[in-house]
Amino acid sequence: MASFDVVEICAGAGGQALGLEKAGFEHALAVELDENACNTLRDNRPSWKVEQGDVASPDTWNPADFEGVALLAGGVPCPPFTIAGKQLGAADERDLFAWAVELVGVMHPRAVLLENVRGLSMPRFAGYRQHVLDRLASLGYVASWQLLQASDYGVPQLRPRFVLVAMKPEDAQYFSWPEPVDVTPTVADAITDLMASNGWEGAQRWAAGARKIAPTIVGGSKKHGGADLGPTRAKRAWAEMGVDALGVADGAPMPGAKFAVGPKLTCDMVARIQGWSDGFEWNFTGRKTSKYRQIGNAFPPPVAAAVGGAIMKAFKRQGVPTQREPIDHDPVYKALREHNDYLSFVQLVRAIGRPMDAPEIERRISLLSRDFNIDVREDKSGPAYKLGEFRAFVGQEDHDRHEMFVKHRARIS
Repeated sequence: MASFDVVEICAGAGGQALGLEKAGFEHALAVELDENACNTLRDNRPSWKVEQGDVASPDTWNPADFEGVALLAGGVPCPPFTIAGKQLGAADERDLFAWAVELVGVMHPRAVLLENVRGLSMPRFAGYRQHVLDRLASLGYVASWQLLQASDYGVPQLRPRFVLVAMKPEDAQYFSWPEPVDVTPTVADAITDLMASNGWEGAQRWAAGARKIAPTIVGGSKKHGGADLGPTRAKRAWAEMGVDALGVADGAPMPGAKFAVGPKLTCDMVARIQGWSDGFEWNFTGRKTSKYRQIGNAFPPPVAAAVGGAIMKAFKRQGVPTQREPIDHDPVYKALREHNDYLSFVQLVRAIGRPMDAPEIERRISLLSRDFNIDVREDKSGPAYKLGEFRAFVGQEDHDRHEMFVKHRARIS
C-alpha cells in the first residue's frame, strides 16, 4: 500500500474522496452502498478500487486486509443524529458511527477522519461522544471533535459538519484544525456564469441579489420524493436570493425567461455551491434526482481537503508540537464508566469532582439511557445508577441493525 493510502467508508459520490486526494492521499478502497454514487466514483477515478454494498457486511469487504492503512475516513449515515429527525442515536439501526470506531481496532490506521451532522455535537449525544473518545483512547489514539462551517473553507454555503480526527500520540501532537480562508465566494460568485450560460439577460440583475452565503444544501433521502433545496426556512432564504427552491432545473434559464421568485438551480449549480469548483472538477452519473442527492449528501471537497491537509501536515511533523489535553463531554458518563458499580447522587457528585444538582444528574442520566442500558437500584437514600451496555451496533451478529437493513435497504441513501 502507498505511504499515504486511505480507505473510505460510506464514500458517497466522492466529495470527501476528492478533497483527500487533493491533500495527497491515495485511495486504496472506497466502499459505498448506492449504485449511482459508485458509478460516479468509477467514472471519475477508474483506477480506484470501489466496492458496492453494505459497508458493515463481510461480503462487501474485509477490513483486516487493510491493516496499517494511513487513514480510515468516512461520512457514516447522519439520520441517527440529525436535529430534524428523532435523534435516536445508538438506538437507530442506521447508526454506523460506533461500528466505524471499532474498525480502528482491526485496521490500526495511522489516523481516523469521520464526519457527521451538527446534531452529534448537541448535549443529547454528550455520552455517545465520550464513549467514542474513551474507546479510541483505549485503542491508543488521541481524538478530538470540531464543528466546522463549510463557508470558512471557501464553500459558498453554511453547511456545519461535526468532524472527528483521531491519531497516534506521536502524530497527534502535530495536528491542529485548519484555519479558515480569508475570503469565501458568494452564491453569485459561484454560479452567475452558469446562470448566464444559455443567454439569459437577467443573470447580472439576478446576481446582485445573490451575493450571500447559501443555506445548507439538503440532499434528502430515497424515502422522500424528488429533489428540492430543503425545508421551509431554507426555501425562504433561497427566495431572498432570487432562487426558486421547489425543485431542480434541467438547464439554465433561456433568453426572455421570467420568474415569479427566480430561476431554479441546476445540478451543476448545486455542485458549485457544494464546493465542486475550480480545482475540484467532478462528473456525476445518473438521472437528475440521483445526481442532486449525490451532490447534496456530500462532504464539500474543499473542507475535506483542508482537514486532510491538516492530517498530512501532522504526518510530516510540520509545525510546533503541542500537548493535547483531553476534553470531557459527559462527566456523568465518565463517573459511571470508571466506577463500574451503582452510584447514588452523592457518590456521583463526589466522583465527578464538582457540584451538580439532582435535576441535572437526572437529565443527563435520561439522555444516557437512550444510548446505554442504565440499571437503576432503589436504596434507602434514593436511586443508584450503574452503566450497562452500549446499545449501538458495533458488529454484533444478533443486532437489530441487520434485519432492519435488509427490510429497508431500497430506501437507504
